[in-house]
Amino acid sequence: MKQDMILILDLGNSENTTLARAIRDLGVYSEIKAHDITADEFNKLNNVKGIIINGGPLNIVNGEAITVNDFVYELGLPVLAVDYAQAKCANTLKEWPSDEAEMKEIIKHFIFDECHAEANWNMKNFVEDQVELIRQQVGDKKVLLALSGGVDSSVVAALLIKAIGKQLVCVHVNHGLMRKGESESVVEVFKNQLDANLVYVDASERFLSKLEGVADPEAKRKIIGAEFIRVFEEEARKLEGIDFLAQGTIYPDIVESGTKTAKVVKSHHNVGGLPEDMKFELVEPLYYLFKDEVRACGLELGLPHDMVFRQPFPGPGLGVRCLGEITKDRLEAVRESDAILREEFANAGLDQKVWQYFTIVPNFKSVGVKNNARCFEYPVIIRAVNTIDAMTASIEPIDFAILNKITNRILNEVEGVNRVCYDLTPKPCGTIEWE
Repeated sequence: MKQDMILILDLGNSENTTLARAIRDLGVYSEIKAHDITADEFNKLNNVKGIIINGGPLNIVNGEAITVNDFVYELGLPVLAVDYAQAKCANTLKEWPSDEAEMKEIIKHFIFDECHAEANWNMKNFVEDQVELIRQQVGDKKVLLALSGGVDSSVVAALLIKAIGKQLVCVHVNHGLMRKGESESVVEVFKNQLDANLVYVDASERFLSKLEGVADPEAKRKIIGAEFIRVFEEEARKLEGIDFLAQGTIYPDIVESGTKTAKVVKSHHNVGGLPEDMKFELVEPLYYLFKDEVRACGLELGLPHDMVFRQPFPGPGLGVRCLGEITKDRLEAVRESDAILREEFANAGLDQKVWQYFTIVPNFKSVGVKNNARCFEYPVIIRAVNTIDAMTASIEPIDFAILNKITNRILNEVEGVNRVCYDLTPKPCGTIEWE
C-alpha cells in the first residue's frame, strides 16, 4: 500500500521538519525536497496529493530570491505557499500563525479538505511497503550490514531479516568499548531469536592495544573509527557475493547534513561520506524516518523494548567516557557504574523521561576512606541531560533519594572508586559528552 504524500518545498524555513512532523502526526506521509526540484525528480515520487511551498528567512541566496520551478503550478495539485512573495497560486499565507493549534487547523484543512489525502501513514503500512521495496531492489543478492546494536542499525537489521532473511549478513564488531551486556544482547536477539546470519567479531584486545597510551580525545576517536573500518573490511573480504551495503541512515541525518538553503548542523558519516569507488549499492530503508518513527518501526517489527529505546551512544563507545588514556580498570569502572545508573533510572521511571544519562571516570584519583583505611581511587561522574536537538541541553533535577541510592551502589559494587559526583553543567557551556 503506497501512502499518500504531501510534498514540502524548502525555501529556507528552519521549521521544515516541524511542519513535516505535524503532517505525519495527522497520519499523512510528508517529505522535504529542495526548492528547485525538477519535473523528472518530481515524477519519481509516488502519490503526491499536494505541495506546500515553505518560504523563510533564508530564501535569499547570493542577493537573489530563490524560486520554485513553474511546472509546480502546472501539475493540477493543490499548492499552499507560505512566506513566499513570488507565489503563483491563490492559496497563500504571509506566515504560519504563532498559535500551534491554529497552525495545525490550517494544515489539517489543506491536506484533507483540499488535497483529499488519506490518513494511511502508519508503521504497519510502512513496514509492508519497505519489505516489498527491499525485495525489488535486492532480488536474490546478499546484503551486508554493520550491526552495532544501536537503535537504527537494529531496526534496519530486523526489517531486512523480514524482507530477505538469510540473504542479510550482519557483522557485529565488539571493540571492547560497549556498555555492559550490549554485545550479548545483540547475539541473543538477532542470532538466537531472529535466526539472523550474524558474524560476531570480538576485537576487544585489538582495539585496546591500539589505544594504549593515547590520551587525546580526537586521536582516540580517529583510532577507534579507523580500526572499526579495518575490522569490518577484513570480515567483508571473507564473504562472497555481497552486492549491497545496508545503512541505518535516518531523516535527521539528511536534514542535519545540509540542504541548498540550510546550513550544515553536523556532517554524518553515512551521508556523503562513503568512498566514491565503493563497489556496494546502498540499501537505506529508514532514510525518511524521524527517530521516534524508527523506534515505532522497531516495535512493529517485534524488537525488545529495551533495544528499541536504547540510550544514544557515541560511536567510540565508552572510549570517550573513560577520560584520557584508556585503562582496563577505569574502563571496567565506567561499564559497571553505567549499568548501575541505567538500572536505577529504569527502576525510578527516569529512563523514558531523561534524554541521555551516563557515567564518566576521569584519569585522576582522590583520597578517601574505605574499610577504616586510607584509599586513593577514582571518582565516578554522573551526567543526565534533556534536549530536543542536541544543540542545547538542560540538566535533569534528580531526586536526592535516587541519587543517594545510585551513589551507595556505585561505591559498594564498583572496584577502584571512592567518590560519586553529579555534573550540573548545561550545554552551553558544557557539551553533552566530556570528550
